[in-house]
Amino acid sequence: MGEVESDPPTSSDPLPVVEVGSVAHGGHCVARLDGQVVFVRHALPGERVSLRITDRTSSFLRADAVEVLEASPERVAPPCPWATSCGGCDFQHVRPDAQRRLLGDVVREQLKRLAGLDWDGEVEEVAPELGWRTRMQYTRAPDGRLGLRAHRSHDVVPVDRCRIAHPDLPPVGDVAPGAERVEAVLSSTGERAVVADGRRVSGPRRITERVHHRRFGVAAAGFWQVHPRAAETLVDAVLTAAEIRPGDRVADLYAGVGLFSAFAAEQVGPTGQVVSVEWDRVASAEARRNLADLPQAEIRQGATERVVRSLGSADVVVLDPPRAGAKKAVRDIAGLGARRLVYVSCDPASLARDLARFGDLGYRVRDVRAFALFPMTHHVECVVVLDAVTGTPEGPAAS
Repeated sequence: MGEVESDPPTSSDPLPVVEVGSVAHGGHCVARLDGQVVFVRHALPGERVSLRITDRTSSFLRADAVEVLEASPERVAPPCPWATSCGGCDFQHVRPDAQRRLLGDVVREQLKRLAGLDWDGEVEEVAPELGWRTRMQYTRAPDGRLGLRAHRSHDVVPVDRCRIAHPDLPPVGDVAPGAERVEAVLSSTGERAVVADGRRVSGPRRITERVHHRRFGVAAAGFWQVHPRAAETLVDAVLTAAEIRPGDRVADLYAGVGLFSAFAAEQVGPTGQVVSVEWDRVASAEARRNLADLPQAEIRQGATERVVRSLGSADVVVLDPPRAGAKKAVRDIAGLGARRLVYVSCDPASLARDLARFGDLGYRVRDVRAFALFPMTHHVECVVVLDAVTGTPEGPAAS
């Protein structure tokens, strides 16, 4: 059917051929070669491909599809010539609607296998699918050029133009020639900055992001969602899920610069309270500024697993932990006795593990939504609603 452009194999031996199975978490599909599991990149379920083995372990292999012998109808020509060598994208060879189906299959499998949850939802589209990334980090190659990392490698792939990078990002080619890592930043208000090895070299130190009617200050080198519609999408999903009431006490955990805290504080009103918890000192300081007009918002800087023990109680908890999940904080979060938890996650595996723990502690999953906030990649964002149940929990369930 056609070749998948890749580095040529190092051996003259015939390449192995496999039938490709289901998609797996991490941007690859599962196949079997001589009885051994193979995780195959640049393939699609149902395809027949020849492989180049890239990594061997005692329990599985990793491989790249080199030639597609029988193609899926969902396969397309990648819009980027670097799609098979750069590690930034996983699904440029897949139709956008089919990408979302693959992401949905991954979320479904992880929730079922790790949390016993049945989910029949779909991953929601968030446009655009190209030219969306508002923060790009480049790495210096040995020849001095800036490029992007290859998949699971320290090798640097020089690219002419990243196809998922926002077209208005500042140029980085002639900036900080001695820096190992250079990041280009574009805010939703049009501010541009360049950060080299963690230090700003151009643009403002503190950029301004706008979400609905509110503005948020963020350090140029700090964290903010990279899709231009991500922050608004997640705020709307979280507020819909939380059903916050005037006078509520809300705990916003892993709160960053206070994105969810600000809108929650508006909803609880002057008789309520929002406690915004963030371990990073710079982000916590930004949150203090961003929430200065909301006296009902309290900022606490520190690790969530430590601070949550001193919170006492809450009516609603919003948590947006890092990729590894909430882990050790789950029991103490459940101990707050909130009627509702809203869990925002960028990793369906760690999410599912935490949902299973919350299920053991008296919470049942009411709803799961998933969003394609990182088009062309295997990353997917989920927003999960959990309600407290009385008596002995019967086990987790999802609608």
